[in-house]
Amino acid sequence: MNPSLHLVRGEILHFVADPADHGDAALAHFADGALLIENGHVARCGPTDALLTSIPAGTPVTDYRGKLILPGFIDTHIHYAQTDIVASYGEQLLAWLEKYTFPTEARFADPAHAEAVAEFFCDELLKNGTTTALAFATVHPASVDALFSAAHRRRMRMIAGKVLMDRHCPDYLRDTATTGYAESQALIAKWHGLDRLLYAVTPRFAPTSTDEQMTLAGRLYAEHPGLYLQSHVAENRGEVAWVAELYPEARSYLDVYERFGQLGPRSVYAHCIWLDDTDRQRMAATGAAMSFCPTSNLFLGSGLFDLDRAHALGVRVGIGTDIGGGTSFSMLQTLNEAYKILQLNGQSLSAARAFYLATLGGARSLYLDERIGNFETGKEADFVVLDPAATPLLARRMANADGLAERLFILMMLGDDRAVAATHVLGEAAWVRV
Repeated sequence: MNPSLHLVRGEILHFVADPADHGDAALAHFADGALLIENGHVARCGPTDALLTSIPAGTPVTDYRGKLILPGFIDTHIHYAQTDIVASYGEQLLAWLEKYTFPTEARFADPAHAEAVAEFFCDELLKNGTTTALAFATVHPASVDALFSAAHRRRMRMIAGKVLMDRHCPDYLRDTATTGYAESQALIAKWHGLDRLLYAVTPRFAPTSTDEQMTLAGRLYAEHPGLYLQSHVAENRGEVAWVAELYPEARSYLDVYERFGQLGPRSVYAHCIWLDDTDRQRMAATGAAMSFCPTSNLFLGSGLFDLDRAHALGVRVGIGTDIGGGTSFSMLQTLNEAYKILQLNGQSLSAARAFYLATLGGARSLYLDERIGNFETGKEADFVVLDPAATPLLARRMANADGLAERLFILMMLGDDRAVAATHVLGEAAWVRV
């Protein structure tokens, strides 16, 4: 028996391409499938009968028959420090920041508070089947340390960074261009590339950073191989108007970031609602990605994302829960709201496309598709196990489902954290529903 081998059995689904481009050929589906894991990575994936006859006798088997196994969900935009303000009433974006976000983030000056929230946050991600996240911390370096430490203990793939913010914010959250740069450099040296952890340069958004800070953020992004950059763009019409006042020389809000060298591979911008086709073409040409954040866009009344135009122009797109303007850690509930937003926008989101965006699409937007996102040989074995009978309503509705596409749609419309039976990180169970 090879002690590094482990077989997982159940219904398996993953994606090898975008269903919007390749239809059913984008799906790899095994009604009775097996995932052979070796040293935390996928060794083989295919029909159970074929794999069972080829593995050494005594290989441990985890049996998830009756459940659906998918690659771990990938959340491309989330604020761990806003966990405690989910479901805060009554504001749109700019007032939300003043009333809820800034006072809440001030508490992260206390390392003990940061640690407590980070522990809860990582557990909540795993409880919802999310194994990779691109997350904002706060301006406090200790907030980054807390999040990376919590994710590292759980062996999660986490990308995060210290918020840069040196104007148009409370004094108690304000850094400077030079301190923000120096603190980011130190955090990069400490965490970037440590096991599965990666660093993201994190200007909150253009209005809260001076030209000097924006210049230095662009420099950081260019200086370090493999570094990420994350920010927000064109979320809210009031925000867009404010940026136009602050940067009258810029063609658009997105153009502000490009002028400071912040568009390129591994740059991810949340929301991207109030963009035009020139902006979308610039994102496609530079390799920047969009994070579609449906629950937040609805909750804050921001607007309707245009997935069809992003796809037509070749922009990479992932899904973000955007906790705490977003209202759920559940990727299933987030896909539910994505479907509704696109319905309002005269577009259609198939269940296959939705789950692609939450897995391989997210991995592609993060330039991690050679490591995660599906079950191709050699990939890191992160996966979620979904229970189609997790609630009485799910079980009853599934009994009348006709085929895989309908079952997936039911899961994303009626499912939530209760539908997650288990989450595995590098092949090992990191969370199991009891």
